[in-house]
Amino acid sequence: MRDLRPLFDPRSVAVLGASNDPSKWGQWIAAGALRGAHRRDVWLVNRKGGEILGRQALRSLDELPEAPELVVVALAAAAFEDAIDASLAAGARAIVAITAGLGEVGAEGKARELAVVERVRAAGAVMLGPNCLGVYDASAELDLGSNEFSPGSMGIISQSGNLALELSLLAAQYGVGVSRFASLGNQADIEAAELVEAFAADEATRVIGVYCEDFRDGRAFARAGAAALAAGKQVVLLAAGGSEAGARAAASHTGALASDSAAVDAACRAAGIQRVTTPKELVDVALACLAPHRPRGRRLAVVGDGGGTGVVSADLATAAGLELPHLSEELSAKLTAIAPTIVATNPVDLAGAGEQDFWNFERVTEAVLASGEVDAVVLTGYFGGYSQMNEDFRERETEVARAIAAAAGRAGRPLLVQAMFWDSGPARALREGGVPVYRDIEAVIATLAALVEQELRPAAGVAEVGAAAPPVCGGGYFEARELLAAGGVPFTPARRATTAAGAREAAAAVGYPVALKALGLLHKSDAGGVALGLGDEHALEDALSDMAARLAPEGYSVEAMADTSAGVELIAGCRRDPRFGPLVLVGLGGVYAELMNDVAVALAPAGVDELEQLLLSLRGAGVLTGARGRAPLDVRAAAAAAAALSRVAAAHPEIAEIEVNPLLVTPAGSVGLDARIVLA
Repeated sequence: MRDLRPLFDPRSVAVLGASNDPSKWGQWIAAGALRGAHRRDVWLVNRKGGEILGRQALRSLDELPEAPELVVVALAAAAFEDAIDASLAAGARAIVAITAGLGEVGAEGKARELAVVERVRAAGAVMLGPNCLGVYDASAELDLGSNEFSPGSMGIISQSGNLALELSLLAAQYGVGVSRFASLGNQADIEAAELVEAFAADEATRVIGVYCEDFRDGRAFARAGAAALAAGKQVVLLAAGGSEAGARAAASHTGALASDSAAVDAACRAAGIQRVTTPKELVDVALACLAPHRPRGRRLAVVGDGGGTGVVSADLATAAGLELPHLSEELSAKLTAIAPTIVATNPVDLAGAGEQDFWNFERVTEAVLASGEVDAVVLTGYFGGYSQMNEDFRERETEVARAIAAAAGRAGRPLLVQAMFWDSGPARALREGGVPVYRDIEAVIATLAALVEQELRPAAGVAEVGAAAPPVCGGGYFEARELLAAGGVPFTPARRATTAAGAREAAAAVGYPVALKALGLLHKSDAGGVALGLGDEHALEDALSDMAARLAPEGYSVEAMADTSAGVELIAGCRRDPRFGPLVLVGLGGVYAELMNDVAVALAPAGVDELEQLLLSLRGAGVLTGARGRAPLDVRAAAAAAAALSRVAAAHPEIAEIEVNPLLVTPAGSVGLDARIVLA
């Protein structure tokens, strides 16, 4: 890991392109730099000299009294290379390149970036950008960007300046400020993974929000996210380009290759990164991750002061896969002893008891939290609203809020609150006590469900691809079968034949009934190149004549028929993603694999345990575990075959795609019925 301290806490800063014009980046950056002038030397540089923002400007970096540790380049693209060379010559250890119009607009600009990066790295320096919107560090009082942030505990790494600003504004509504911000820009030198590492090492940063369109080295990003989680810093990712239109927008924004959504999902699952789809969801999850406790299971209790809010909460929770268990008689009695009007079911309805005595909110919430009967509690409704009526109510309700937060801390279980008056004094007191408070119940339930899923399905870890094996020489059907069989994937017996006579000999050797496949076709079934259940030589002859007439294949595969009556056809395959490397896919397969589209993806190579869990997570997993009285299938055997395939694919970077489809799984094991390989 390179030292990024000069980027976030430099001893001196020079702004190259400083300006008095309030419409220019040079003015915004200069003003921000001067706000930290009591912490470090700040020099403003403009080739015309003169006075800028009350400071005497220097005409070039050559006039600096000493080497600047950080240089911000706010100049046009035409001056970019000279500015970088001058910064390095002046002794800069870090450069923030605001300059746009380079790698994001075409190949020529990309080449210019690469040439500059070589010089930056040769000098032992680092560069953020170009085409970035600056850097901020609250602890170091460093503010080199277009917009000011409120100090806090959430780090933001973003490829979009506007989106970073939106995240900070959304977070500020909940009293969460920004500890550190870095604009990714074109990632010519410093990439997202390196910034995640640096943010995880920052003491002031407790959660890391990332908006990214291009991960460059996706495995490095995943490893950085896993390491951050191990250090107690959750990464929450908003990844762009999941749709075709989104990918086009990402390309037009940064010139980036938007990473495939399935690859991003696989990396997030492996690393324990929380993936979200909107800026609001990112802030919602980050808010919960700043709380001191995580849910240990799916059991949820809803406590409210109105029947309607409880019903809505319960419906949302059930749909999200959470459980609302019945409360024990002992707990129910304890709740009704607090106030006889309380409906002591789950959801718990205070039914006016809160109005009678504000402290009943604390008594009920603490009793449920301390009971051990649930893993989390959601408090929803009017709490916080009484403080709007008069000063006495405000003081009492705020005192109750502090007591509720203290009770949650003692119980060691998460308490999430949805309040109509989400920005009231009592709501702020809850947040100050470590209890996240939201304005809408949808956010509460979705966030809680995401954290529960992460807790119950721990990250498998980011697999290392390892050394490459000797390359595959051919991409034919038998080459695919033989490569996979050698790697541990079982197949039915098969013989190659180039003539009708050879096919008859092969059928006699493997035993009727047989399957006949025409070789040389990528999708044999679609082309009518597969004939199944040929019970004798006559049936075989008919199939051979038909295929020869229609397809003129280069040869045939004659294979023993597998008994499919008690089994299910799956698909297991791998492809190589340009950012995340080899990915393994498992799902319901056969000729309807694309139609059903019931698949799950992991980073390859993947282990048997991980792939077994993925298979059991499919929408159609019931057909594997014994639906409608059928015998349960050997899912672990299918997972072992997929794991073997993933190891083969990971060891062969020359393979673009490889798959077994169908992979038949039965109560007694699994066997490959077909295979294909596509070389890069």
